Amino acid sequence: MNIRFTSTLTPEDENAIAPAILAALTGILDLLPLAYVIRIDTTDAHVYQRSSAKGLQPAESDPPSREPTTSDW
Repeated sequence: MNIRFTSTLTPEDENAIAPAILAALTGILDLLPLAYVIRIDTTDAHVYQRSSAKGLQPAESDPPSREPTTSDW
């Protein structure tokens, strides 16, 4: 999913509000079991970015990890 917002803020205002928007979105998305990347590019080329790989599943060839049990000893 790619979501774009266009603002009418000044470049200075964009740079002031971008970290707050990033923190708010990160706070919401961190509650969900999914991988995401949030990237905010401001008018004057500042980039604010966060990502999480929490929702990624191991490859099918990777054996599932498990804790050893007493029957393993």
